[in-house]
Amino acid sequence: MTQPLLKVENLSVAFGSKVVVQDVSFTVSRGETVALVGESGSGKSVTALSCLRLLAGAGHNPQGRITLDGTDVLTAQGEDLRRLRGGIAGMVFQEPMTSLNPLHTVGRQVSEAVTLHRNLSGEALRVRVVELLTRAGFPQAEARLNAYPHQLSGGQRQRVMIAVALANDPALLIADEPTTALDVTIQAQILELLADLKRRLSMAVLLITHDLAIVRRHADRVVVMRHGEAVEAGPVAEVFGNPQHDYTKMLLATEPRGRPEPVAPDAPELLRGSEVKVHFPIRRGVLRRVVGLVKAVDGVSVAIREGETVGLVGESGSGKTTLGLALLRLETSEGPISFEGRDIQGLSRAALRPLRRRMQIVFQDPYGSLSPRMTVAEIVGEGLRVHENLTTAESEKRVAEVLEEVGLDGTMLDRYPHEFSGGQRQRIAIARALVLKPRLVVLDEPTSALDVSVQAQVVDLLRDLQARHRLAYLFISHDLRVVRALAHRIIVLKDGRVVEEGEAGTIVGAPKEPYTRALMAAAFDLATAGSGGVVRE
Repeated sequence: MTQPLLKVENLSVAFGSKVVVQDVSFTVSRGETVALVGESGSGKSVTALSCLRLLAGAGHNPQGRITLDGTDVLTAQGEDLRRLRGGIAGMVFQEPMTSLNPLHTVGRQVSEAVTLHRNLSGEALRVRVVELLTRAGFPQAEARLNAYPHQLSGGQRQRVMIAVALANDPALLIADEPTTALDVTIQAQILELLADLKRRLSMAVLLITHDLAIVRRHADRVVVMRHGEAVEAGPVAEVFGNPQHDYTKMLLATEPRGRPEPVAPDAPELLRGSEVKVHFPIRRGVLRRVVGLVKAVDGVSVAIREGETVGLVGESGSGKTTLGLALLRLETSEGPISFEGRDIQGLSRAALRPLRRRMQIVFQDPYGSLSPRMTVAEIVGEGLRVHENLTTAESEKRVAEVLEEVGLDGTMLDRYPHEFSGGQRQRIAIARALVLKPRLVVLDEPTSALDVSVQAQVVDLLRDLQARHRLAYLFISHDLRVVRALAHRIIVLKDGRVVEEGEAGTIVGAPKEPYTRALMAAAFDLATAGSGGVVRE
């Protein structure tokens, strides 16, 4: 019998003396896709990291054995370990902004992954780098080799990570939430790309994801994890068709659904941007002369009323996040912008400061936006220290209350960001925005790092907060299932311009423009695959 490419036996993972994964076993054969699924904090990612001995800090494996391509990973040293990392197995990490070097260009980082295992240089190396980026769906790869990570959208950064992971045609690809930051059309392309590579190269895939629709469509077998234990495992069709464990049944039955409360007829307008433009100069040559403009946002108008959610959708790089930042005066722009009836476009930073507590943002990358040197109490309570004169006890009470509201334990105040899972960090970012009780919140992919059950909880939470406090949301997302459950109106962006806008039900159910129809088809084809053929309301 052929030995599996990867074999994990009775594995435990601990940080210091705290055991977070206990007695997990599974195998991955050549050409097979095995998915690890479960809620945030279930131990999926640390199990995957253990497969290449990449646990950080005090992380270690007190028990178990991992065999990759016939080599014992936990005892491998020197050249053997290097051969496994990148040569035999490539890895796509969950948070590309923290995995990519901010001081190195895209071309240099992909080149480094190639040259660690191959003797390529000069033109041959450049051709290989362009090929890898193109294969990963990176637009205009040859022209963007000198771009830095901060100059790319979230989806573009994720595609660079995929190119790095595929640099040496690995036998095993470990993909930790590989499509989290991608819009639905690119998500479908990347998943089809991975499926094609799997077929052509007999590549195995260990897929870590919270999206059960992706698992149903692309995985052969699934391992369901909860609280660090594997509670159920088997072929996808069997586990999804006839789940045995109550936890598996709960995951399969949960998805964002429902609709927001109607906007009050007399609701005042909170925010309006008219013909907003954000253009970035393109500089070339020794003197860095401006030779052109990147029109990230090119004449977009948007208005949001009290108690209303406006969904902003479109592919990565369409200008969604840039528009959100511009409306909050966090990005330089042209065109009038008013908040609470007051023109804020010309206000100085000092004049804007009193308004900041009433207009908040949840950023796309929770790890990059949370200071690693601050505790949860300090992170969430920072706005209180700036805008409110509270005692330490009063501040901690407010912080604990808002943490409970977003589904976190109020006793976690003294912990640091690295001690939380990706989904938990996203909830901390949401709590930081809500603690000041703002009137307007820009939500930039607030559910992208969350598993399906927590997505549903956050959507319910946001709707409840909106109904109780008449909050206004600008909801930026590539997950159209979540947008459908939360938004009153939807604006579709492409290349910085509005393609289509209207009531959420109309845009989702009867889109007029071909681009919008393509977005909806990609989103709800996946949804159909994940719900047994029915897109549920």
